[in-house]
Amino acid sequence: MDPDLLWDAETARRYDTPGTGMFAPEVLGPTVDRLVALADGGRALELAIGTGRVAVPLAERGVPVVGIELSPHMVEQLRTKVDDDTIPVVLGDMATVTAPGEFRLVYLVFNTIANLLTQEAQVECFRNAARHLAPGGCFVIELWVPELRKLPPGVQATVWLNEPGYIGLDTYDVLHQRVVSHHFRFDEGRQATLGRTPHRYIWPSELDLMAQLAGLELESRHADWSGAEFTEDSRSHVSVYRRV
Repeated sequence: MDPDLLWDAETARRYDTPGTGMFAPEVLGPTVDRLVALADGGRALELAIGTGRVAVPLAERGVPVVGIELSPHMVEQLRTKVDDDTIPVVLGDMATVTAPGEFRLVYLVFNTIANLLTQEAQVECFRNAARHLAPGGCFVIELWVPELRKLPPGVQATVWLNEPGYIGLDTYDVLHQRVVSHHFRFDEGRQATLGRTPHRYIWPSELDLMAQLAGLELESRHADWSGAEFTEDSRSHVSVYRRV
């Protein structure tokens, strides 16, 4: 799937859902609170900054934020909220593109590292994060835990969300650690729209090894931004890696 088609102008226009979903206060508030604490008065770099869901409120809290973003359309939406002087953005691939200066905090949220579809690219993303960090700085990743325990033998798909007007379905290729998320949206009529996003899923232990290859070490892992305990039943995690 071509990234230019996945993150096109239409996707960027409908990406923001103010007050609901990932923009809900109960989701966004703890995220920003935790990142403010981890920035510890220093500069922050967001990989895949998108439309500024996290960066804008983080900057409003006094943290200087810079972004890297692949899609110019997403940056156009960001520019409807803040100008380039407030949140500068470098266009390009988060695994390779660099931003000027050092940062106390680099962060990558909402499962976005899985948008890189090879292990090599994901490792390079860790290395890119590490090269931006000042001594003692940290790299924070928010990522879901692969739900393979829900797959009975011979079944290749799971429904992860079913609500009025929407069905979310994931199809798995367990040999290559690939998953495609299918987003079905519909109303009372007979027609539906389908959006698809490919990912390479990563186990927490594999993520830790990527960090080691980049000269980072795991400092903490919680089930969410509020600091809930991470257990074998957790569906996602927030992992903090510190530059060695």
